[in-house]
Amino acid sequence: MKPALRLLPFAVLLAFLASLLPADAAEPDDTLLKLVTLYASFDEGVKADVGGGDLTLWTRSNDPKEKGKILYEKGFDEKVFKVAKDKGIAGGCLDATDVLPNNGRIYFPAKGNIAFKKGGWGATLSVWINTDPNKLLKTRFCDPIQITQKGANNGGIWFDFNDAKPRDMRMGTFPAVADPKTAIKEEDPKAPMVRMKDIGFKSGDWHHIVLAWSNFDSGKKDALATLYMDGKKIGDVKDSEIAMDWDLDKAGIYTAVGYIGLMDELALFNRALTAVEVEALHKKPGLLQALKKK
Repeated sequence: MKPALRLLPFAVLLAFLASLLPADAAEPDDTLLKLVTLYASFDEGVKADVGGGDLTLWTRSNDPKEKGKILYEKGFDEKVFKVAKDKGIAGGCLDATDVLPNNGRIYFPAKGNIAFKKGGWGATLSVWINTDPNKLLKTRFCDPIQITQKGANNGGIWFDFNDAKPRDMRMGTFPAVADPKTAIKEEDPKAPMVRMKDIGFKSGDWHHIVLAWSNFDSGKKDALATLYMDGKKIGDVKDSEIAMDWDLDKAGIYTAVGYIGLMDELALFNRALTAVEVEALHKKPGLLQALKKK
């Protein structure tokens, strides 16, 4: 009886401390699963597994016959975008082998697949990439992910490899503007960007990239966007008014724009993840695979 009596106060203390924690603190993996608005494992096909909108990829390209006209077609070039079985960070992955003609790019429709709402919103983009930006890429700029309606510098959230030699990696969160001519330039020191000089990625190495943002489209100078790489915070864009001002019927989650290499475990979440949650995603690359079972 005496040992039990001595343990009782400690057990009560543990129960009390647990009651002070958020309800989801004990099950961080389950919490992350519940926050997902779009998930593409690229295990069985070049498509999304889970989302609230269209899970198929579309292709946007310039009309080769009529200057200035943009074509939108459901589907993608299966010779360029394939599944590489068992070569991903978790299972299969997307293998982007070339650049599409006519400025072509693939995308998931944003409607239903991202937590955008006017009046203030946040989200997180998580993806694993495997490429050599200095040897494999063919275009001046490459955006592994670009979420936008009108363009990268006009209501765009993205990360890219630029035209520097060797290339840099950058996160951009550019607000929408009424006149594209007034959009802030990427080379402006005040541009809403985080820059990593001479990124130096090599083929065969997987890297986890996360963009997390909050208070977009709030009408206040309280927006915050954070870039993480391999579970570590790289930098912030903060204390700015950033509005995407999208028409969700026209916005897209553009994927592998000018990108050549492997890509895996693409996901969007309905709020900005914490640094602890980002680290959990990085430590467990296959964490979101459980969504396929549901």
